[in-house]
Amino acid sequence: RNFYYITMLRDPVSRYLSEWKHVQRGATWKTSLHMCDGRSPTPDELPTCYEGDDWSGVSLQEFMDCSYNLANNRQVRMLADLSLVGCYNLTFMNESERNMILLQSAKNNLKNMAFFGLTEFQRKTQYLFERTFNLQFISPFTQFNVTRASNVDIDEGVRKRIEDLNFLDMQLYEYAKDLFLQRFQYSKQEEHQKNRQKRREERRLLREQRAHQWSKEETAEEITVTEDYNSQVARW
Repeated sequence: RNFYYITMLRDPVSRYLSEWKHVQRGATWKTSLHMCDGRSPTPDELPTCYEGDDWSGVSLQEFMDCSYNLANNRQVRMLADLSLVGCYNLTFMNESERNMILLQSAKNNLKNMAFFGLTEFQRKTQYLFERTFNLQFISPFTQFNVTRASNVDIDEGVRKRIEDLNFLDMQLYEYAKDLFLQRFQYSKQEEHQKNRQKRREERRLLREQRAHQWSKEETAEEITVTEDYNSQVARW
């Protein structure tokens, strides 16, 4: 069977804050195996940020301070091929090389997906999805700008800290946004050209129909004139 891979990306700061609020309410990923190259990471490769069943009530400061937090650069990590960098083994190569490979892998995989959208551009995402898969949703997508993340009041220092913790996601999102808007613009231009061609074809068919109708009317008039003349000749 043919599988079409799609994904949605979100502004990294909003996504990070949303995950923090989610974890704060008691959500965990304990059942995730994090399989890579046929195995799960060891506890040394992937330590936990908390003890106990969950991280309920965690403050944003605590959330940011855990260096093992998988919320950091989650979008790049989930899109990249981790086997290229030794999976979760951070001693496999130096950090700068690892980051460069992960980011490029995430970009390549994103570009080659059948479709991706951006949470911050719901209507454009719907338009591209419908154009890509030749279908139409029953109702338009709704842009919700008021979310749990948007209700978190942070100062510029905290925002900068979150951006630094997610510096790979920040770069991926800028790349994704540029590519997304290019695709949207291209699709709009293509749609405009097809509609213009369709209107031209409709006008051409209309002219041909009118010409054909005029030809039929002229032929009918000629037949009528000839019949009238013949009837006159018979009378003479």
